[in-house]
Amino acid sequence: MSHEGILDIILHHILFTSWRDPGTMLDMLQTFALAFVVGLTGALAPGPTLVATVNASIAGGWTMGPRVTLGHMLSELIIVVLIVAGLATVALQYTTAVAVIGGVALILFGIFTVLGSRQVSLARGINPESAITKNPYFAGFMTSVANPYFWIWWLTVGGAMVIAGLAGGILLACVFMIGHWCADLGWYTVVSSGIAKGKTILSDSMYQRIMLACGLFLVVFGAYYLVSVAFPLV
Repeated sequence: MSHEGILDIILHHILFTSWRDPGTMLDMLQTFALAFVVGLTGALAPGPTLVATVNASIAGGWTMGPRVTLGHMLSELIIVVLIVAGLATVALQYTTAVAVIGGVALILFGIFTVLGSRQVSLARGINPESAITKNPYFAGFMTSVANPYFWIWWLTVGGAMVIAGLAGGILLACVFMIGHWCADLGWYTVVSSGIAKGKTILSDSMYQRIMLACGLFLVVFGAYYLVSVAFPLV
């Protein structure tokens, strides 16, 4: 049988037979629900990507949430490909180095945010010098890969769940990622929409305080990981 014939059989099984199998449908629904809940708990937790969404939405509107999320999704797609390629085991050997690099990056990002908070103004609209509002996709990507929790979670819990999905077929693995991304997209869109609707009642001083608080949070967030690396038992 030709390769084309084999491919046709596989596609037919995925697109028709699998969808009609009650067992397969139940597995997909369960996988989607599990991925959505797990993804939502991660998205709800304070982190640099949430900070980027808040910062960008104040100046750029509700669409910044989905844009930041797309950058975040790209970083996750890359790491899932690496996991599928079998590199998770190798990468786990460098967890400490990842935490150190990510912690330093978060501290620097936080310092720059604090220093720039004194000049921001809603009256001037979007700050063209802001990397977050100028390119929210890049901000979503960078705040994800600079977060040590992102790598640790995906190389442990996330990797295990993706591999478990692959054990049930590529279709289940895809359903898992769709459920996970729906949680991210849904939450960050809610956040950006809420921030965008309320920006007209924010004064410049309040805006600057929010930026300052976000910057300080990132500094503390990064310092925490550096301390956790230096003193694992703390």
